[in-house]
Amino acid sequence: MPMTRTRTRYPAAALLSALCALLLTVAAPATAGAPPAVPPTPVVPLPSRMADTGGGDQLITAQTPTTSATAGTVVWWQRHNGRWRQAGSAPARFGSGGLTEGATRVQGTSTTPTGLYDLPFAFGSDPAPPGTVTPYRKVGVDSWWCEDNASASYNRWVEPLPADCAAGESERLADHPVQYSRALVTGFNYHRPVHGRGAGIFLHVHGKGATAGCVSVPAGAMARILSWLRPSQEPHIAIGTEYGPTALTRY
Repeated sequence: MPMTRTRTRYPAAALLSALCALLLTVAAPATAGAPPAVPPTPVVPLPSRMADTGGGDQLITAQTPTTSATAGTVVWWQRHNGRWRQAGSAPARFGSGGLTEGATRVQGTSTTPTGLYDLPFAFGSDPAPPGTVTPYRKVGVDSWWCEDNASASYNRWVEPLPADCAAGESERLADHPVQYSRALVTGFNYHRPVHGRGAGIFLHVHGKGATAGCVSVPAGAMARILSWLRPSQEPHIAIGTEYGPTALTRY
């Protein structure tokens, strides 16, 4: 007699359970061998990597990739409870001759001097923006910046132009109503001027292109910076490059 075969029936739920168990068994070794997740390395703010920030709680950094660049970024930073946080940023322009070490800069080279500087006062042909507490001088028709190396008023605001300061060697501020609509004086060569090193290095509003040695930002950014600055927090500006001898981290 032929053999009779019997067929065993499994419920569908049992088959599905067995299949899931098999899949888990196959996947288990790969999961177990996967490396643990590594948390991202925290980004250290630029001021925390600098050798000196001026000792205050406010800092403006003006940075380019290299000394030959004429464009970069300005960032303003606030320190609170020992931690630096970015308060704002803007695209920036620099001297048409690029950047150079401030201690050895030569006047007339259209270079922006690198270094760390204080911010003595602000000025402009427009009124100071709301909230400004930095000393602010209004530009008039007789407001000049003396850049004559032979003058006792070298690298100073003068009003009117003194006899020993030649107009052809100086800058009448009202002649630049866009760039000097609002501006900040930097302390480069200001407190003890070295004749021949350079005069009139400001943070001011953009003109048509690169500057003659200043740093410039859009008008809106200039207004925000002036409203944000607090002399009581000893603000400074640091100008430099990302790497090399003029890197911002050196200052």
